[in-house]
Amino acid sequence: MVQIEQLAARTPAVSVDEILKGFYPSPRFGEVSFDSYRPDHSQPSQAAAVKALSAFADGVGANHGGGLFRKFFAKKPATRAGIYLDGGFGVGKTHLLASLWHAAPGPKAFGTFVEYTNLVGALSFRKTVESLSHYKLVCIDEFELDDPGDTVLMSRLMRELADAGVKLAATSNTLPGSLGEGRFAAVDFQREIQVLADQFDVVRIDGEDFRHRGLPAAPAPLRTEELKHRMRAEFDGRTVAVDDFRGLIEHLAGVHPSRYRQLIAGIDGVVWRDVETITEQAVALRFVVLADRLYDKNVPILASGVPFDKLFTEEMMGGGYMKKYFRAVSRLTALAREGQNHEPA
Repeated sequence: MVQIEQLAARTPAVSVDEILKGFYPSPRFGEVSFDSYRPDHSQPSQAAAVKALSAFADGVGANHGGGLFRKFFAKKPATRAGIYLDGGFGVGKTHLLASLWHAAPGPKAFGTFVEYTNLVGALSFRKTVESLSHYKLVCIDEFELDDPGDTVLMSRLMRELADAGVKLAATSNTLPGSLGEGRFAAVDFQREIQVLADQFDVVRIDGEDFRHRGLPAAPAPLRTEELKHRMRAEFDGRTVAVDDFRGLIEHLAGVHPSRYRQLIAGIDGVVWRDVETITEQAVALRFVVLADRLYDKNVPILASGVPFDKLFTEEMMGGGYMKKYFRAVSRLTALAREGQNHEPA
C-alpha cells in the first residue's frame, strides 16, 4: 500500500541551527571518494582534476587561522585559497567536490551556492563570517551569480574567509571571471567579480553529461490515467507525494528555496499530473532548486504531461540561465528514468 502526501500541502519551518547542521553532502554523495569517480578516458582533464583535488585536500588545514595577525603579517601564500571546478553539467563536478570534502579534515562545510546566501540571510553577514572562519574548508556547489546583490555579497564573503585561512572549493558551469554574464549588468560589477576570481585556481573538466553516456533517451511521459496504477506498482510500501503540477509550482512561490530540502523530507517518490511548460523566469528558477533537491535525495519521478525537455521555453534554454535549466532537465530526466525504467539516476 502506498502512503500518499502532497507537497503543495507542506509549509516547512527551518531554524538557523538546522541550516547550520545541514552543511554536508547529500545522501547521494554521502560515501563518494576520488577512487569511486569514473573518469572518461577520452577526456584527460577528468583524471587531471582528480589529481589536482587530491593534492588540494592534502593542504587543507595547513596554516589555518591566525585572525588579524595572519591577515596583515603572514606571508602571502604561494597558491590561491581556493580551487574552482569549471565544466559542463553531468561531468561529475559535485562528485569530486564531495570527495574533496570527505578527504579533508574538519571542521568543514559543504553546501550549494543558494544555501550559503540563505545562511547569510538567516545569520547576518558578520555572523556568517565568524561562524565559517573557524572552518578549514568551505565547499560551494553550483556557484552562480544571479543578481548584483549576490555578486557583492559573495565577493566579500570569499575574500574574508580566504583572509582567515579558510580553504575554498567551488563548482560551476561558468569561469569565475564570466560569472553574471547574461543575468545583469555584470560589467558594472567587474571589481567584485575579479575579487572572486582572484581567490581561485581554475581546474577545467571536459566531457559529456555522464547521465546520458550510453543511456537511452528520456522516457515518454505517462498518460494521466496510468499514474495511479504505476504508482502502486513502483512505490508499494513507500511514501509518495502526488501533486497537480500547476498547483505545485504555485505553492513553491510561498516556500523559500532554503526550505525545499525539508519540503521533500520523508518522500520516497513524486507523482506529477499534467506537467506543463513553465513560462515565467522566477517560477522556472524556483523549480530548478526543487529539481536539485530531488536529485540530491535520489527521489524517482512519475509524471504525465509534457516531457522534461519541454519543461522550459526555448527562450529560457537559450538565455542567460540556460546552464541552470539544462542541469535541471538532465537531473529530472535521470529521476524519470529511475521512476519508470529502474535505471539508477
